[in-house]
Amino acid sequence: MDVHIDLTGTRGHRDAIYRQLRAAILDGRIRPGEALPPTRELAQRLAVSRTTVSAAYDRLTAEGFLAGRVGAGTFVTATALSRPAPSSVSGVRPLPEWDVVPAPPAPFAPAPEFDFRPGVPDLTRFPFDTWRRLVTQRLRAGQADLMTYGDPQGLGSLRTEIARHIGVSRDVRASAAQVVVTAGAQQTTDLVGRVLLRPGDVAAVEDPGYPPPRLVLAARGVRVAPVPVDGHGIVVSAIPDEARLVYVTPSHQYPLGLSMSLERRLELLDWAERHDAVLVEDDYDTEFRYTGRPLEPLHSLDSRGRVVYVGSFSKVLSPALRLGFLVAPPSLVPALVKARYLTDWHAPNVEQAALAAFMAEGGFARHVRRMRKVYRERHELLSSLVGEFPFLSLLPSSAGLHVSAVSSSDLSPLVRRARRHGVRLYSLGDFAVGERRHGLVFGYGAVATERIGPGLARLRELADGGAA
Repeated sequence: MDVHIDLTGTRGHRDAIYRQLRAAILDGRIRPGEALPPTRELAQRLAVSRTTVSAAYDRLTAEGFLAGRVGAGTFVTATALSRPAPSSVSGVRPLPEWDVVPAPPAPFAPAPEFDFRPGVPDLTRFPFDTWRRLVTQRLRAGQADLMTYGDPQGLGSLRTEIARHIGVSRDVRASAAQVVVTAGAQQTTDLVGRVLLRPGDVAAVEDPGYPPPRLVLAARGVRVAPVPVDGHGIVVSAIPDEARLVYVTPSHQYPLGLSMSLERRLELLDWAERHDAVLVEDDYDTEFRYTGRPLEPLHSLDSRGRVVYVGSFSKVLSPALRLGFLVAPPSLVPALVKARYLTDWHAPNVEQAALAAFMAEGGFARHVRRMRKVYRERHELLSSLVGEFPFLSLLPSSAGLHVSAVSSSDLSPLVRRARRHGVRLYSLGDFAVGERRHGLVFGYGAVATERIGPGLARLRELADGGAA
């Protein structure tokens, strides 16, 4: 065998020897019938232990590349000839729909100095001690039932607490039997799409709007129709007649921050009834409303079973929990539960049980009240300071974890420049499907109150230093 094996810079010598020998066999540098050096000889040549070389040989033998002959040595088998030859083809290709889906953001990117991402809560105020206690209690031996497969619909105790909470805080009247525990809005959209839509069917989304549900539907072969949003909400008259699903954020439109008027809500419900469509109502951050009572959800106005109501704990507690919920008309629940079972079976039982206990003992409600006060202060400060930018016009908003401002010019260059200088925020154009609106989106969940002023001051400096 005249093949060079290079172990320079490698830590797993066994795996490196295996990979390089396998590659040499596959590309014909070591031919069938050719003998490999004895393990002792190759180990001495590579300055590694004989056990390391033997392990690599054993793996190749188990996979059919090598065969040992007693008293003769180790040889490349004839079956290696049947292995596919290397080619310029890059391998199996996914469906074309996946080529247009953007790559997920890097999860471990360094945190910026000033983080104005929308939709991210203040994780420094997560109730770590309480959560640790609740999880530990559920990991005791007496709770072994939580360590097996769970109910695809969700833990009964959590569904009961969710139904109680949304009935009190959001005026959503539903029983625990109508609640399905999910991983959030993306999974809810996927589940509803699975049970209602076929490839080629039409779904409508707000434009601008929250990108993940749109991408989820498009990846399933659904034709996604962007529908413009005005000062009253989604423009119902612009929804295609053939749409079978409409995804909306009526209480706090994402990303503009506007609230859908009552007249527009009633118009949308009437449209859904006339066109036999379902409305997916994402009420993602209603807990944090700073003026007046929470607006009446579409679900509360719906008397015809057209609304799937969606909520999430990502904005209130932590995105890492991957816990959310949907409230569906009784006619849809069995199919949604089956779809959940077929996708990933169920949400983590221990986390569900801990959250149910957190809600039952009042910890969740206290956390919401505490954070509402914190976020209200940040909302007022940020709104005041953004209002001083001469090239921005603040959009009215009284809820959530972000505010938006529009501009007469494209601010994408400023966003890119800001990110290079430690200020992370988004352009309104990042959320557009069709016509792009100019402006900026400022989140205030992930940035401490005392950092808002300095962060916006740096942004102002960067804007003054170049064309905004």
